[in-house]
Amino acid sequence: MEILGVDIGGSGIKGAIVDTETGELKTERVRIPTPQPATPQAVAATLKELVDTIGYKGPIACGFPARVVNGIVYTAANIDKSWIETPVEKLFSETVGSDVFVANDADVAGLAEMAFGAGREHKKGKVLIITIGTGIGSALFLDGKMYTNSELGHVILHGDSAERYCADSAREREGLKWKEFGKRFNEYLTHIEFILAPDIFILGGGASKKFDKFKDELTVKAKVIPAETLNLAGIIGAAIYGELRLKDKKKKKDKEKKSHKED
Repeated sequence: MEILGVDIGGSGIKGAIVDTETGELKTERVRIPTPQPATPQAVAATLKELVDTIGYKGPIACGFPARVVNGIVYTAANIDKSWIETPVEKLFSETVGSDVFVANDADVAGLAEMAFGAGREHKKGKVLIITIGTGIGSALFLDGKMYTNSELGHVILHGDSAERYCADSAREREGLKWKEFGKRFNEYLTHIEFILAPDIFILGGGASKKFDKFKDELTVKAKVIPAETLNLAGIIGAAIYGELRLKDKKKKKDKEKKSHKED
């Protein structure tokens, strides 16, 4: 199946048509700067611009930097506060004129990593994917099935959300060397390991590209490896999520048809 996957970030909105069977991009990746302020209407208009630029007509799926439940945004740690309680799927679908499915950005990155990245060899046990960027995102998988909207970047560490202490933005803001950052991030992983005891941590997001510069500071018992899908995780994972939602939609329709026939 080919679906337009979109990664909505704080600085850019990126998208490409993805073959969900192989994880390959079927078109060039298009990037449009995220509007400022990134209000719901402004982001929806930019999404439409991206779709029109690609020339795509069909179902769309987006990774979004917030907790999204039943198509509604419930958190706004790193986005405009006006998003809270916005029916994002309805807004995007009406603006674009196609079905648009939306999920947490770390969750869709996790789907990509489990299907086509470092997680494809780890379908058993607990796999925790941590994305290190402006904030810290998380995607938790148990025996290959995802526990959605885990938001483990917001556990309390040193009296504040952990991402304020050891996201990549904290490293940049405080001018930390990679070794110093690694020590901080190890505190975070140690805390999460105590709570969840995952079998493996997979690190994604921008900072994961520099994994070799801070890996020696990580002392947790679980195996820690870098992600493989990297910058494309959001786009590929969004498309995978879209395929899952379309299959669920078809099952629901088939069930309703069967129910009507029996009546």
